[in-house]
Amino acid sequence: MRLRRRESLAAYGFLSPWIVGFLVFMAGPMAASFVLSLTDYDVLTSTEFVGGNNYRELLSDSRVRTSMANTLIYTVLHVPLTMAVSLALALVLIRAGRRSAGIFRTIFYVPTVTPKVAVGVLFLLLFNGQVGLVGKVLGFAGVNGPDWTTDGPWIKPGLVLMSLWSLGSTVIIYLAALQNVPRDLYEAAEMDGASPWARFRAVTVPMISGSLFFTLIINTISGVQTFDEVYTAFYGSANQQTYGNDAALFYVVYLFQEAFQFLRMGYASALAWLLFLVIVVITLVQVRLSRRFVYYESE
Repeated sequence: MRLRRRESLAAYGFLSPWIVGFLVFMAGPMAASFVLSLTDYDVLTSTEFVGGNNYRELLSDSRVRTSMANTLIYTVLHVPLTMAVSLALALVLIRAGRRSAGIFRTIFYVPTVTPKVAVGVLFLLLFNGQVGLVGKVLGFAGVNGPDWTTDGPWIKPGLVLMSLWSLGSTVIIYLAALQNVPRDLYEAAEMDGASPWARFRAVTVPMISGSLFFTLIINTISGVQTFDEVYTAFYGSANQQTYGNDAALFYVVYLFQEAFQFLRMGYASALAWLLFLVIVVITLVQVRLSRRFVYYESE
């Protein structure tokens, strides 16, 4: 019993930095945010308890519906495209030599550490309808490209294309998964006369399905929380009048405006809890559906 108690104390001692960090920086702020969501709080005046008024206001706020719709449309476009392009690049890298694969792995990953504010500025430089590089390239090909930054229907597709700038981490995950696929499975399938597409569908995809599922969840959460690039490109002080457009009103952008522009901290906290619940529901649905297509070698 003494040894077991000593081991338990040692374990809690090693876990204590994480436990303290979680309580101070996660659980505590979340609890405070929920309390604030039940109040009318603007930082400058005294706090007034309003119960569920903020949540009732969410139901009638048209900008909540607009921002949520924009965010979900972006996420639905962003996640499959990011996964497909990342997997294609990983399949190319797996066929390259070890030295060249290492070089390209670094090249693909470096943009991931680029500040997202810089990515937002880069979006304006590349996709500006008048002087943007993308428009000029399309012009050389005889295509009259859209104005990605002001034409509402093209704003979200432009942001999705720009999001491919930082897919390096997903490429690395897929590359590691592909390297762990047993070669003898491919050899057996090839001996049975399976075509390259059949080997990819029957061997590669099932064997890396765990990584596909992981990146599906991570990229979905990231897409729903998109903020930095959108705010920099469309809602920065220099761009507000020129580029402001409800097509670029994403949910976290709206939450930020309510909290730090209008100082409606209570309402912004309610917005944050709604986003949390949406992420939880989406994740639970994905986990439930994963039982149909995710394969684990231990099973």
